[in-house]
Amino acid sequence: MLVDSHCHLDFPDLQARLPDILAAATAAGVGRMVTISTHVARYETYQALAEAHGNVFFTVGTHPHNAAEEPDVPAKRLVELSAHPRCVAIGEAGLDYHYDKSPRDVQRKVFSTHIEAARETGLPLVIHARNADEDMIEILSDEMRRGRFSAVLHCFSSGEKLAQVGVELGLYVSFSGILTFKNSEEIRRVAAATPRDRLLVETDAPYLAPVPFRGKTNEPAYVTHTAHVLADVIGVTESDIARITTDNFYRLFSKAAQADTAREQAHAS
Repeated sequence: MLVDSHCHLDFPDLQARLPDILAAATAAGVGRMVTISTHVARYETYQALAEAHGNVFFTVGTHPHNAAEEPDVPAKRLVELSAHPRCVAIGEAGLDYHYDKSPRDVQRKVFSTHIEAARETGLPLVIHARNADEDMIEILSDEMRRGRFSAVLHCFSSGEKLAQVGVELGLYVSFSGILTFKNSEEIRRVAAATPRDRLLVETDAPYLAPVPFRGKTNEPAYVTHTAHVLADVIGVTESDIARITTDNFYRLFSKAAQADTAREQAHAS
């Protein structure tokens, strides 16, 4: 089984075809998906998706693009909302200096709030980082000194230094369809250097479809193509990479493992 650890099933391109999207994922061997929050205000949408589909989990958080829309959601509120049994992480949150859709000081403030919530809940933080490596390294290093928390650098497209520091701090690194692009040699070097017990795969669907679907709408089934390239990069079989990344997913997203166990027990009884 593979896990798409980061997708956006609520986005129109996917939600309009959701039954077909989920069926295709299952047929491709993608057994679990995490639909990622971009607005706390859309919490009920994410919750409904996860409650309706046993192979879908969800998160709660504010994307840095939307930080100016939700600048004052307190950590306490994130903690409260994350109590749902199928809410398995905080985020996505972080820094995006490429588009700068929210002021950078607001992005940093909102990111710090999400770190606080991740620390308090023990849930992993899903981190978005784009063109902000130095600030991200500084914030993560400072925050870890204040108190440990778990996290994943999602859709990794940053420099090698951020990956190295992230691993040193205990973070996981997740690779998307970018890994398959012809001009992504640096990202493949990062993947090859990342310890096997820190690797995850994702789609970030509907964005960043891997080769051979580049330029088209991405979907969870396509994570198999990223996994294929990742297996080749680190020198293992496709069955190995499925086992490695799925084991890593359940180690990091431990609440997902608990939810699956509870579901299996309920079905057995």
